[in-house]
Amino acid sequence: MTNPVCAIVGSGEGLGRALAAKFASREFDIALISRSEANSSAAIEAATASAANVRFFSADVTQLETLESAIATINREMGEIDVLIYNARGTFTACDPLDMSYAALEDVFRVEVIGAFAAAKSVLPGMIKRQRGSVFFSSATAAFRGSNTHPLYAIGKFGLRALSQSLSKAYAKNGVHIVHFRLDCGLDVPIMRDLYGHNYDPEKLANPDDVAETYWLTYRQPKSAWSNEVEIRPYTEVWTY
Repeated sequence: MTNPVCAIVGSGEGLGRALAAKFASREFDIALISRSEANSSAAIEAATASAANVRFFSADVTQLETLESAIATINREMGEIDVLIYNARGTFTACDPLDMSYAALEDVFRVEVIGAFAAAKSVLPGMIKRQRGSVFFSSATAAFRGSNTHPLYAIGKFGLRALSQSLSKAYAKNGVHIVHFRLDCGLDVPIMRDLYGHNYDPEKLANPDDVAETYWLTYRQPKSAWSNEVEIRPYTEVWTY
C-alpha cells in the first residue's frame, strides 16, 4: 500500500519546514513546491529524516502554468494528493493606502488569491471524486481587518479567507476539508529573531513545530466536527483581533 501524499506550496525554513517534518513523521510522502530548491533545503532535510519519498518541484505561484504543471506531475508520479497546504505569502510591505501601486496590488492578489485558487483547483476535482481530501490555507489576522500601514497584505489575506470559505461552503459536502488557518502571532523563525534582535523572546512567538501540530490535529478531525477556520496564537499574545 502506498503512502498518502502531502503537497506543500511554499516550503521555506519556517512553517514550511515544520509542516513537511510533521506530515513526513506521520508516514506521508512529501511533495515540496517552491521557486527555489535552495530555499526549500531545510524542509527537504526535515522531511527526509522521516519520509522515504520526498521530492521538490519548482514552480512560481504567480506563473500559474508552472504551478498547475507541478501539481499535475505530483499527481502522476507520486500519487493523487491527499493534503494540499498553500503556504505561500506575498510581501509584507508597509505603505499608505493611497500609495499602493496598481502593480503591487495585482502582485499580492496573484500570490495570495489567484495562486491559492490555482493550487486548489488542481486538486479539488480528484478529491471530490474520491470523496476525501484536505486543502489548508496558511493565513494571518490580516484576513480579519484592514490596515493603514500594510493594506496590501490585508487585502490579499481578506481575499484568501473569502476563497477558503467559498470553497468550503461548496465542497465540504463532497468530503473535502478546507481550512483557513489564521496565525495571530509572529513565528519563531530566523527572520523574526533577526528582526527582534536583543528583544527576542521565544515565549512571545509561536513555535513552527507546534503550529504544524495544530495543522495535523485539524487534519485528524472527524467529519462530524470539522473546523473550517482555525486561529493560532501563543499564550502570551495580546489578541490583535
